[in-house]
Amino acid sequence: MTDATPNAVSTPSPVSTPNRRIGHQIVGPGHPVYVVGEIGINHNGELENAFGLINAAAEAGCDAVKFQKRTPEICTPRDQWEIERDTPWGRMTYIDYRHRVEFGADEYRAITEYCQAKGIAWFASPWDAESVDFLEQFDVPAHKVASASLTDDELLRKLRATGKTIILSTGMSTPRQIRHAVEVLGSDNIVLLHATSTYPAKNRELNLRMIDTLRREFPNVPIGYSGHETGLQTTVAAVALGAVMVERHITLDRAMWGSDQAASVEPQGLQRLVRDIRAIEDSLGDGVKHIYAGELAAMKKLRRVRNESDQAETEALLVSA
Repeated sequence: MTDATPNAVSTPSPVSTPNRRIGHQIVGPGHPVYVVGEIGINHNGELENAFGLINAAAEAGCDAVKFQKRTPEICTPRDQWEIERDTPWGRMTYIDYRHRVEFGADEYRAITEYCQAKGIAWFASPWDAESVDFLEQFDVPAHKVASASLTDDELLRKLRATGKTIILSTGMSTPRQIRHAVEVLGSDNIVLLHATSTYPAKNRELNLRMIDTLRREFPNVPIGYSGHETGLQTTVAAVALGAVMVERHITLDRAMWGSDQAASVEPQGLQRLVRDIRAIEDSLGDGVKHIYAGELAAMKKLRRVRNESDQAETEALLVSA
């Protein structure tokens, strides 16, 4: 029988979780949380709005911004095409509105150049196979699957064929549907994001412990969080619970027109969010007990009972961080 020190704190067994690459950055445990500012269609079809949102994300320290890309005739049900609605540009049919807020190749070329100048990555959520081909011409570093598209096997297979890292949101989906989507995409090149698809989501609907549930269910897949709540604290809590990627919708002004604006983070809030995420990840440590150099003075002053045999163990645990 091997002797063991009863009170010893051992190094946790490493968990085999392959990392994923998005551009030049690594996403996964042990690496900085990858923060995505979800622009979606909060630009309202205006390139200057998109530039403003890219500025806000870059200044806050986000790693990437994300858009949404649709082929309107494919993604809009035919019986809704001619339904009229009021918009900031006047009354128009729904299909015309969908075209009005959709960027084309010229706009995405400008976005590519702008993001390069700002030192921030961009990618998008394609909602149909044609949009995947459209995005591939810009050599995006990753693709995102929106929660609404999780059950679209044709789209998932198209995305898998690109060989890019695929980020999969799991809102509005059952465990069986999530497992099936992972099977279709393959588990070796995906990141799963826990999400609740209400806009905005109430705190009691966030169920952040699902981050750990997904990690247990898919131990070889990095797990992150896509939030649609109005506050910041719960997203920071997701990082404390182990999320390696965070995505939040961003807006120039939550009072702007558009269905996603109210559940989005404004520029000042985004700066606070990224700041707090970095503070939390810095504080989590490695789970191994250390004695820090800064504790030695307190040890000398406050510890009444000292055992000389503990000295070697103290020195072994001492770090100067």
